[in-house]
Amino acid sequence: MLVAFSVAPSGTGRADGSVHDAVAAAVRIVRESGLPHRTTSMFTEIEGEWDAVFDVVRRATDAVMPFGSRVSLVLKADIRPGYTGELDAKVDRLEQALERSADEG
Repeated sequence: MLVAFSVAPSGTGRADGSVHDAVAAAVRIVRESGLPHRTTSMFTEIEGEWDAVFDVVRRATDAVMPFGSRVSLVLKADIRPGYTGELDAKVDRLEQALERSADEG
């Protein structure tokens, strides 16, 4: 399964609205999990079995809790039993399709 999630505190009291320290605490949990992952400017993607992935998401969310009075969690899951390595394979298939369409056009 692939999960893309974003977790951030609110009610931080920071005038600039910055949440980088809280996000760093969450990403540290993901990186230490040993599961395949990728972090972008908006989301962290993680791949693995259901229980392992959701345990990491829960712990990452818990790591953000001390940074504000509440936490927002946005999550999207691609549940496709029997497939692994999709974190990169989905992007590779997209790039191949783009190359084919460029060659045809």
